[in-house]
Amino acid sequence: MNQNLTILASLVPGFPLLGFLLNGLFGCKLSEKTSGWLGSLMPLLSFIVSVVLFAQVSRDGSIEVTLFDWFQAGSWDIRFAFLIDPLAVMMMMIIAGVGFLIHLYSIGYMHGDKAFYRFFSHLNLFVFFMMLLVMGNSYLIMFIGWEGVGACSYLLIGFWFKNTDYNLAAKKAFVMNRIGDVGFVLAMFFLLSMSGTLEFGALNAWLKSNASADVGMLTAVTLLFFFAATGKSAQIPLYTWLPDAMAGPTPVSALIHAATMVTAGIYMIIRSSALFMLTPLTMTVILWVGTITCALAAVIGIKQNDIKKVLAYSTVSQLGLLFAALGVGAFSSAFFHLTTHAFFKALLFLGAGSVIHALGGEQDIRKMGGLRKHIKWTYITFLLGTLAISGIPPFSGFFSKDEILSRVFSHSPTVWFILQASSLITVFYMFRLLYLVFFNDFRGSDRVREHIHESPPVITIPLVILATLAAAAGLLGLPSLLGKNWIEGWLQPVINNADGEQASHQLEIILMAIAAGGAALTILFARSLYIAKKQLPEESEKEMSGISLLAYNKFYADEFYDALVKRPINQLSSAAYRFIDRGLLDGMVSGAGNLSVLMAGILRRTQQGNAGLYIFAMAIGVIALLMIQWLTR
Repeated sequence: MNQNLTILASLVPGFPLLGFLLNGLFGCKLSEKTSGWLGSLMPLLSFIVSVVLFAQVSRDGSIEVTLFDWFQAGSWDIRFAFLIDPLAVMMMMIIAGVGFLIHLYSIGYMHGDKAFYRFFSHLNLFVFFMMLLVMGNSYLIMFIGWEGVGACSYLLIGFWFKNTDYNLAAKKAFVMNRIGDVGFVLAMFFLLSMSGTLEFGALNAWLKSNASADVGMLTAVTLLFFFAATGKSAQIPLYTWLPDAMAGPTPVSALIHAATMVTAGIYMIIRSSALFMLTPLTMTVILWVGTITCALAAVIGIKQNDIKKVLAYSTVSQLGLLFAALGVGAFSSAFFHLTTHAFFKALLFLGAGSVIHALGGEQDIRKMGGLRKHIKWTYITFLLGTLAISGIPPFSGFFSKDEILSRVFSHSPTVWFILQASSLITVFYMFRLLYLVFFNDFRGSDRVREHIHESPPVITIPLVILATLAAAAGLLGLPSLLGKNWIEGWLQPVINNADGEQASHQLEIILMAIAAGGAALTILFARSLYIAKKQLPEESEKEMSGISLLAYNKFYADEFYDALVKRPINQLSSAAYRFIDRGLLDGMVSGAGNLSVLMAGILRRTQQGNAGLYIFAMAIGVIALLMIQWLTR
């Protein structure tokens, strides 16, 4: 039986790895249809195996399988092993399930691309590394997947590499993630020196048996891990790469924003809940960084006019909400919202892609409008995704967001107020997006109007499935006053009984009413602006001032980083190039060469073929040797 489990566990990452190799090596010889369906089949097979393992975990509990002994260093015995527990197996199903739908969608969206097979090869590789990240039994295996998804994000964001702007966006994502990854490496070194292990099970046992462990060192470790998470999961200060990642094809945006890369930091902290709960300072930092990021990104989202940029900043804001939940110890609540967010955010991005497909590549919402008459399936599914992310009952986002807000209120009413206000801003800019894209009259060119069409079934079917999940996933975590919170009970063995403070039923009803009522009023306000008054976004920043101008320019975060980091480093590099590379190192190398040439020139003059000169030199040499011998007696 153990051998069978080992095989099953290996197949989950093995299938997408096989797809990467087949498409990567032979895709250029395959038809587009064969390449696309081959790439899509692999995450589907991984999903099926993950469901089988889910049933196994439900019946017998956590599973740990060792593939091989990796290496030994002194007393450290490092295994390459997988830990499949309630947390990991849920992540495996989300990654493989949503990943399959995105692959399927990509068959239609990427149709006709010259590098079609390469795209599917890279998508499969992305899923493979994400599976390693969530299945690893140690931080070391997690780090392999952590680095792998970073590399794949570079490949996919810059997939259309002939465009310089896309290449710059890919490099920005890569560099900012590498900055965060330094924190992960340092945290592993410190943790290994303290506990002697990086395996999750052994580390939890060490924490239980060492109640008096150095809190200062543990705080340093958790702060470093959190810094790494700010890179992968786009939080202040390392969040600016994520909106620029929209340069990649829309399915890439959906994969990164929904089920894979941006969830890595959240997953890592939930996996490390026993460690983080021992460091209250780190938890406070996580709470406030998440809260500020949530509010900042929400405000920026109001003034964005690129359909994908609006969704990108909504992702940053939603991730901030998740980190705020982690900061108050509401780990299962954070995972619940991570799950619902994977469904409705994948739906929204793929819906945006369907809109872009219908308009021949147009992404500016100021040049859209009235599309619900032309692309009905896209409109209906996008509406459901908007209702879900806005937290409108009874859609999934209402239950997962309400649970976070109720737990945060028990911890800090001030933070609750900021997050609730940010949530209402989310409602506003999402319905602003919906109304500007799908209602009133079309504002684009006549040429584009003539070609508006609904996407093919290979695109709309994934939208319908994701819309169903976005609507119904709230059943996984019903409030205790409505029924059993299944996801909280399912994750209880992993989160070590640390799951935040729970508000009373009466208070929770009040908070739910405030959230639902506020959302309804916000929708009416957005409707009055963009449907009744037919208000349109400003054409340029010259028409803006104050907070609107700041939000439109993303609070000048990129300009701030350019002035504070990029330009000083560039100037330092230029100075080092001039004085060290050119002046010192090149001078030393050139000087040695010039000295060799000079000595060679002197010696060359003694080699002129004059026999008399040679005899004279020999005689002088003999006399010199005799004199030296005589003097040294």
